[in-house]
Amino acid sequence: MDILEKRLKTEIDDKEVKLEMAERGLVITFVAEVLYDSGKANIKQEAYPMLDKVAKVIKDKVSDREIGVEGHTDNEPIKHSGWKSNWELSTARATSVLHYLVDNGKLNPKKLSAIGYGEYRPVASNDTAEGRQKNRRVEVVIIPKVFKEKETGGNKGVIGSPKPVRYEAKVK
Repeated sequence: MDILEKRLKTEIDDKEVKLEMAERGLVITFVAEVLYDSGKANIKQEAYPMLDKVAKVIKDKVSDREIGVEGHTDNEPIKHSGWKSNWELSTARATSVLHYLVDNGKLNPKKLSAIGYGEYRPVASNDTAEGRQKNRRVEVVIIPKVFKEKETGGNKGVIGSPKPVRYEAKVK
């Protein structure tokens, strides 16, 4: 985290990027306006250096980790952009960052995944313009290492995650 803080100091100071250690891992949050134009999923060229810094740290320091790229939107209905809903927009944005990290950052595609949450995981109220801006974001999550089977009693899982439950259905 210290290396990312140093490399992204300007962006953090300018409130374009936020770093947070959360239960799910190290979360790098990008304000959507920094990466995209409104209603778009194509990454702005000005955002490339920021993503390059993140890709380099991931590649150099945590290339063995799983990386999740999560897209989020506010709850404003889609009007003119051509997307069916905020889900499609958030998924397209997450996928565009994933492709950038793989294609330009040369990260291992087997270690990355993308998901779109649309408007359904807000971090602020959607009742104000400031809250909606905070909700329009892409998060790159560096997921903690998986326990070894021995440490989890034969079950592999992320630190703090419950053991998997197996359900079986009998077919008549």
